[in-house]
Amino acid sequence: MRIETKGQGPDLVLLHGWAMHSGVFSALAERLAARFTVHLVDLPGHGDSRDSSLPLALEPVVDALATRLPPALWAGWSLGGLFALHAAATRPALVQGLAMVCASPRFVRGDDWSLGMSPEIFRGFALGLRADYRATLERFIALEAFGSDDARHEMRVLRDEVFARGEPAAHVLADGLALLETADLRASLPALSMPTLWLAGRRDRLVDPRAMQAAAEQVPQARVVVVEHAGHAPFLTHADEVAAAFDGFLDVAR
Repeated sequence: MRIETKGQGPDLVLLHGWAMHSGVFSALAERLAARFTVHLVDLPGHGDSRDSSLPLALEPVVDALATRLPPALWAGWSLGGLFALHAAATRPALVQGLAMVCASPRFVRGDDWSLGMSPEIFRGFALGLRADYRATLERFIALEAFGSDDARHEMRVLRDEVFARGEPAAHVLADGLALLETADLRASLPALSMPTLWLAGRRDRLVDPRAMQAAAEQVPQARVVVVEHAGHAPFLTHADEVAAAFDGFLDVAR
């Protein structure tokens, strides 16, 4: 996996979402690098890790990262949140603080979890990948941007970033959707020993802010921040506000 490191200060790991790569964090990383040593990861099959043979699965990815990264704050956006949460649950000595950015321990609705997305939506995306790869990515990007007070800008940036480091591997995109559909890490929440930050977009149509609030209530040390006019990618439209939340989180997690 490709890991780019920049900045100075306490270590911070940033993990991107489905179909993206670490370049999506460029604006945020610029703001954080003055205070953090930022480790920008391209997950397997994405970006400059497109040719990685590592499966896009929680334990193999976290295990590989654990051998290459120092103890740090871990932040995961969307799909990346599952990897960050798994790392916090299984390797607490490595994860000094956990930030979930528009990410939930369970993304899909179930009998005992009413705050997730419909399973049919994820299955529709999986079918769409086989039928029309690019159109499916466009649909997902539109959902990510929907609700933001600057949706056009957000869509443009996300659309540009998807292919900025080459096309993501189609089979890995399918694996990522399957992970989003099936993963359920709620049982790990009460045992988390580190401070956690749950950063939501009020207008997010992929991860309900109420799901993040419900998850945070299960964690011993949790702080919830809601960016009022943001959608699913608040670091694109409200980078200063997100960076300030990370600064405040650092003060708590030190």
